[in-house]
Parts: sequence; structure tokens; C-alpha cells
Amino acid sequence: MSGIVKNAAKMMEMLPDEDQRFAYEFIKKLVLAWDPDFTRVTAEEREEIAEAEKSGFIDEDQINWDDLESVL
Repeated sequence: MSGIVKNAAKMMEMLPDEDQRFAYEFIKKLVLAWDPDFTRVTAEEREEIAEAEKSGFIDEDQINWDDLESVL
């Protein structure tokens, strides 16, 4: 978690419950405006995905769901 996010969370904790709910809904609205389908990835997530793909990542389409032992 970045420092900005930690500071924002600390500040939100100081607010009364009603204002915390307002701040949460506002942040949620910003996130949904930025990525309505939750399909974008952050730079950190992009790196994690790249590492996973290099480390023997198996695509879902390559898995025989009737024989899971075949991918072990």
C-alpha cells in the first residue's frame, strides 16, 4: 500500500461515520470512472502478471479440468 493510500485511510478514520461513508462512496465512484469493468492493472500488478507468466504459469484454457493431476 502506498504512503498516499495509508495517509488517506488514516484521515478517513478521523471522520464521523457518515462522512466516512461519503468519502468511501466518492472514492468508489472515482475508481469506477477510471475502470468501470475492473480490467485495468496497476504497474505493480503488471509486473506480478509478467513474473507469473515466466514462472510456469498455466493458462486456464490449457487445463484439463477433468484431470487436474495432469498439470501438476
